[in-house]
Amino acid sequence: MHFSIPETEVRSGENGSTYVAYNIHVNGVLHCRVRYSQLLGLHEQIKKEYGSNVVPAFPPKKIFTLTPAEVEQRREQLEKYMQAVRQDPLLGASEMFNSFLRKAQQETQQIPTEEVALDICLSNGQKVTVNILTSDQTEDVLDAVATKLDLPDDLVGYFSLFLVREGVDGGLTFVRKLQEFELPYVSITSLRSSEFHILLRKSYWDIAYDGDVMDNRVGLNLLYAQTVSDIERGWILVNKDQHRQLKSLQEKGSKKEFIHLGQTLKYYGYIKFDPCVTDFPEKGCQVIVSAGNNELNFHVKLPNEQIKEGSFKVTRMRCWRVTSSQVPVANGTTNPCSASKCDVKLELAFEYLMSKDRLQWVTITSQQAIMMSICLQSMVDELMVKKSGGSIKKMLRKRHNGSIHRSDSQQAVKSPPLLDSPDPNREQIVKLSTKLSSVSLRGISASNSANDISGNDFHGNYAFEGIGDDDL
Repeated sequence: MHFSIPETEVRSGENGSTYVAYNIHVNGVLHCRVRYSQLLGLHEQIKKEYGSNVVPAFPPKKIFTLTPAEVEQRREQLEKYMQAVRQDPLLGASEMFNSFLRKAQQETQQIPTEEVALDICLSNGQKVTVNILTSDQTEDVLDAVATKLDLPDDLVGYFSLFLVREGVDGGLTFVRKLQEFELPYVSITSLRSSEFHILLRKSYWDIAYDGDVMDNRVGLNLLYAQTVSDIERGWILVNKDQHRQLKSLQEKGSKKEFIHLGQTLKYYGYIKFDPCVTDFPEKGCQVIVSAGNNELNFHVKLPNEQIKEGSFKVTRMRCWRVTSSQVPVANGTTNPCSASKCDVKLELAFEYLMSKDRLQWVTITSQQAIMMSICLQSMVDELMVKKSGGSIKKMLRKRHNGSIHRSDSQQAVKSPPLLDSPDPNREQIVKLSTKLSSVSLRGISASNSANDISGNDFHGNYAFEGIGDDDL
């Protein structure tokens, strides 16, 4: 998640006095509006709980009213403070920090605590309506959805809630995975647009875990609905023969077999992002990025109109960072940015081991840069658990324990990405006509391809230091 405080506001208090409010944005969208005294209170609580040595520096109090220059200086200091706390694996995952953000979000949007009905979309287009409180956090809402669907407790952690935007053509843009510091009802309501929905989707990458999910009837139906949807959207690619096989299995109601076949198809389990821009292999290239199978896949359109395809393995990324900047909206003026005249430009950059002795930075300019970063982080976490012999179930269920640490001894050695021309014999599937007919929603692990992670991936000459949040 990218935290920023791009602007301040002078607001009126209850007694008629004025104060400076600091607008905290998450991924370029206003999350909450807080006063300096509120952040100071949070700082004091964190310091009391975790000690002064752990907590980052906080801007000091001032005796006199701040000048505009001092307000700007404090804004910058508070922004760095919030980013430092969020990036700390202990502080950023603490209930103290997250509950502060949830309360501030609710107060900012002025939504009282009350019972409401919230629609959660499934991959097949159906909606599940759950009765919740407006103050329920993400985990509470996910549990309510699981209860409504009769999904067992031990499978809840295999799924997450995602904020998505539906285009006029029915296409889905993944905005972000809902986090522990936000209230889903408040988040979706504050957007004030019918384009946005909350979607239930599996949250893991290794198809070996499909087997756990498919052993349950509800899990099988959820995974089947997602596979059908991804094929219909063209996220999973098939040829004509595979399309006929899938259609036959669908008509027979053979859901497990359908998923088994789906697991063998290109881009199974990937999330596809909107077209964006990259500087690889040269600046200004149009690219479609997909995340899955422990990699970012590039479908690049070169300046000479040639199409190339290649992948960047997460195990060869030394580190990555997300940066944001405010750029003026094209209006013919050169005025500084203001809240109404600026767009937020997001970039994901990762340092990649192209060959044994050559590291190179690759940059993607996309409004979904944060979502890409979240995907990379979850891939790394999953690989680390698998490498250590831990339980994926425990990792998925412990949402408040922070990110998994990486040591400098963890290494990566995969062959570098090669941009090749796409397979001309492969074509997108024609839309499958039938949908799931029931909300009473229950993949086995097919063997992974030769490009999957092996036990030797963490032995090489370069440190594997993926970082999940922005590195500002």
